[in-house]
Amino acid sequence: MAKVQLRSNFEYGTSRWAVRRAQWRALGLTNEDMLKPKIAVVNTSSELSSCFSHLDEVSRVVKRSILEAGGYPFEIRTAAPSDFITSAGRRGGYILPTRDLIVNDIEVAVEGAQLDGMLFLGSCDKTSPGQLMAAARLDLPSIMVICGYQKSGSWRGRHMDIEEVFLHAGHVAAGKVTPAELEEMSDNAVLGPGVCAGMGTANSMHIVCEALGMTLPGSAPVAAMSERMFANARASGRRIVEMVGEDLRPRSILTPAAFANASACVLAVSGSINCIKHLQAIACEAESPTDVYAIFESLSARIPVLAAVRPNGEDLIEDFDAAGGTQALLQQLRPLLQDAPTVSGPSMLAQLDPAVVRNPEVIRPLERPFSAQPAIVIIKGNLAAEGAIVKMGLTHDKVTRFRGPARIYHSREDALAGLARGEIRRGNVVVMRCMGVRGGPGMSMASALVFALDGAGMGEDVAVITDGQLSGLVNRGLVVGEITPETLAGGPLWAARDGDIIAIDVPGRSITLDVDEAEIARRLAGEPAPRPGAATGWLSIYQRTVQPLARGASLIPIREELP
Repeated sequence: MAKVQLRSNFEYGTSRWAVRRAQWRALGLTNEDMLKPKIAVVNTSSELSSCFSHLDEVSRVVKRSILEAGGYPFEIRTAAPSDFITSAGRRGGYILPTRDLIVNDIEVAVEGAQLDGMLFLGSCDKTSPGQLMAAARLDLPSIMVICGYQKSGSWRGRHMDIEEVFLHAGHVAAGKVTPAELEEMSDNAVLGPGVCAGMGTANSMHIVCEALGMTLPGSAPVAAMSERMFANARASGRRIVEMVGEDLRPRSILTPAAFANASACVLAVSGSINCIKHLQAIACEAESPTDVYAIFESLSARIPVLAAVRPNGEDLIEDFDAAGGTQALLQQLRPLLQDAPTVSGPSMLAQLDPAVVRNPEVIRPLERPFSAQPAIVIIKGNLAAEGAIVKMGLTHDKVTRFRGPARIYHSREDALAGLARGEIRRGNVVVMRCMGVRGGPGMSMASALVFALDGAGMGEDVAVITDGQLSGLVNRGLVVGEITPETLAGGPLWAARDGDIIAIDVPGRSITLDVDEAEIARRLAGEPAPRPGAATGWLSIYQRTVQPLARGASLIPIREELP
């Protein structure tokens, strides 16, 4: 039994107590069940994507564990966005906004019913950050269960996964890959349930969950449907009941130190750039003053790349898992970490005492990294006053400086058509604008052009800049994403014209439009940026309420702005 007064136990004889009792008795709850800690098991099960297809089985295991530990589980469902499925409509505009839909869905179910704790089944890209945001907002005892990566396959004797399919799809137009070959790749890329097998946003965010202290140690990464995944699920079911009794809440765990540790891990694995805005959104929901973008700026020169999981290097996520996973990574980073509370009870550094690096060639020590160069770089300038992101990865000979004439497009479709027409030439800086969180709406994905340029043999000879979103997995050449302020928020990207010279200097942390500042101001004061097509439904609500990337593209305005 819990040691604290449970908010779910209403006063005997009241109307709330009576009608709730009537409903729950009809569901089979006993008088004893009515008094137990009531735990929301947040499940994103869906038959639309393999990312979520196994979660009902995980949920059954978790619920049984909660019951055995003296709690009572209530399974609730939320939206289940998959980047490779849900991106088909509205130019991919539903992907990022669904993260915030998940947050609000959880709030309605859990806060409306006044449940006592939450256990989240973490899976694809936007579900884990959305769940962590809900934990931060509601500040109820919460724990993440990492539900694992999928098994990938092979094609013509080489490894094949969904990331490779994604990349090679951009090579079809150039004739480097035939549609029949792409079909064969697709047939062999995914051999089971779980998230993408590379170091994309899903696996990066699973590592973040553990580095934040929001999972039990040893949770990430893990093979979907493995015995270890189920063992973690059972242990988490027991632990959440204890956490309710201890009144251990997320805001005591999501400290500035925890955000710094998580940021260090993202840099050390050359993880997805999407983690930055997700971490910032979690901090905003927790009402924390943490500036995650500033943390990345500060840490990028100090944190070397210690793991090279595909597509960054040749190691598989299975290799990273076998080498000790997040616990081993944290152990290698230990001299640079800060201590912080965790859901397991012991602090982060105490929790690391038994951690073992089982393969120091896969998860390397600080003094022998894969690369000492920053994996992710924040750059600024008169085109990005609030910053933009460049993922450098591990390519030591990658272009880091670029200067050339701009070629302007207002969508990825326009840019792809321009490439097909031969408008984009070597030496150009392709500008894709009006694609940010408001312009999309929902932050349109720009990576299709990046892959098409790679397929056309111009990946290293053309730079790409955008206020849209880039793949958390793979980018080729010099690509600058998430330029802020975005075009539709008055950002200076609207001042660029075809032929203007744009200079990108990653070592110098700058991105500059080579135009007189007075002329830039004149252009911005002239014809306004084109408004996007009328958004309807959820995207309309999102477009009118979404905050800038500096606040994680969350829907939470600065408190002082509230009426």
